[in-house]
Amino acid sequence: MKSIFIKYRIFFGVFFVLSTIILYLFYTALKPSKTLPIYNPADVNPELVDSTVQYISKYHTIADFSFVNQNGKTITQKDYEGKIYVADFFFTTCGSICPKMTGNLIEVQKAIINNPKVMLLSHTVFPENDNVAVLKAYAIKNGVDDSKWNLVTGDKKEIYTMARKSYLAVKLGKPSELYDMVHTENFVLVDGKRRVRGFYDGTKEEDIQKLITDINFLSNE
Repeated sequence: MKSIFIKYRIFFGVFFVLSTIILYLFYTALKPSKTLPIYNPADVNPELVDSTVQYISKYHTIADFSFVNQNGKTITQKDYEGKIYVADFFFTTCGSICPKMTGNLIEVQKAIINNPKVMLLSHTVFPENDNVAVLKAYAIKNGVDDSKWNLVTGDKKEIYTMARKSYLAVKLGKPSELYDMVHTENFVLVDGKRRVRGFYDGTKEEDIQKLITDINFLSNE
């Protein structure tokens, strides 16, 4: 037996190497590659989507926008052109989920600080209170990097429209006040083509880690 093995050792060696390569190729071919979905209004909970766009099942993108940030600068879609970004909705005096969400976005900011492809965008849902000065104080207090993260305010109707028709992320508030919004814990991941690629609970550590992983995935696409 030993003599047979010695005699055919080259054959066995080649056979083993080829078998290993073939098994690896089969495994690679059969293993599903990571993908991120592209979300359209029809894919999302109708409570989070304006009724006028709920039927849209493809080609949904974030609409053009114009808001003012914590430095008094007008921020538009041009500032985010070709960028991957995370959007959310908050207000500075919120004492419930917002502090946790802001703290978690700080962690995201740390993770993407050296990635020029990625930015953050937070919209206040209480613009009557959150003016430029208030947003600036909030940004300083929480360690917001102005080069990566815009806190924006503006017309409440326009913010509402973006939340419900573009980001598909915010529930209606009081029925008696059309543009009143209940802020949510949702973080929305948008790709460089202005498409929604993911929703994450901004209060949960596991979702934040998944968000960071997905940002890195999109950065390397």
